[in-house]
Amino acid sequence: MVAVQLGRSEFHHEQVDAHRAGTVASVHSWELVTAVDGPGTRLTYFLSGCLLRCQYCHNPDTWKMRDGALTPIDDVLARIRRYRGVFTATGGGLTLSGGEPLMQPAFVARVFAECHELGVHTTLDTSGYLGTSASDELLDHTDLVLLDVKSGLPDTYREVTGRELAPTIAFGDRLCARGTNVWVRLVLVPGLTDAVENVDAVAEIVARWPNVSRVEVLPFHQMGEDKWDRLAIPYPLHGVQPPDAALQDRVREQFRARGLTTF
Repeated sequence: MVAVQLGRSEFHHEQVDAHRAGTVASVHSWELVTAVDGPGTRLTYFLSGCLLRCQYCHNPDTWKMRDGALTPIDDVLARIRRYRGVFTATGGGLTLSGGEPLMQPAFVARVFAECHELGVHTTLDTSGYLGTSASDELLDHTDLVLLDVKSGLPDTYREVTGRELAPTIAFGDRLCARGTNVWVRLVLVPGLTDAVENVDAVAEIVARWPNVSRVEVLPFHQMGEDKWDRLAIPYPLHGVQPPDAALQDRVREQFRARGLTTF
């Protein structure tokens, strides 16, 4: 996209302009998966950049936008077109995840608009912390939001992520007002997010959003620890065991008691 003869400063300015226009994105990776990241078979792009520092993050290598591969939107759209038949056959589509995709909202908006032109289902996987970055136009072309409500108590949310809970709730309220289909996700970490009062607080928040069609309780796992070690970042959950079946059942029942379809 940039001529070879451009100087370093010119190249930098063109990069910034392209990011702002949404014609390129910083991409960590992509994969084609079934039964996760939304309905059907999904082409999931993991975009680089995130402001949260979740203790259980299994992709800390997505935190910095500069660490991703600069990828033209045309390359992404070409791959989407390649898999249209798969999407049609399985009821799948495109999912933009991260990192945090709303770090690059212009790109998300462009890709989702193109997907709707192609008849491809779109899913946004987000914490909601940067929900104000999502324009109405972006959300007009968003069929499903996977909203990570990481904790229900502000102090616990801050402990888990290093950030505040309120922006996620505000984004959830906005999606509710729009009637956008939402799947809520909670990562269940023993000793961190599993307290009865914390789960009850999440359930209370989610129960006021009738547009939430399901809640997914995701058991914590240790598969990301090696990445933390490779990046020389102290891993705060070393030695923490995944939640057992009894704990998972208890937490799911707390959501079901509020009338929420829970998996």
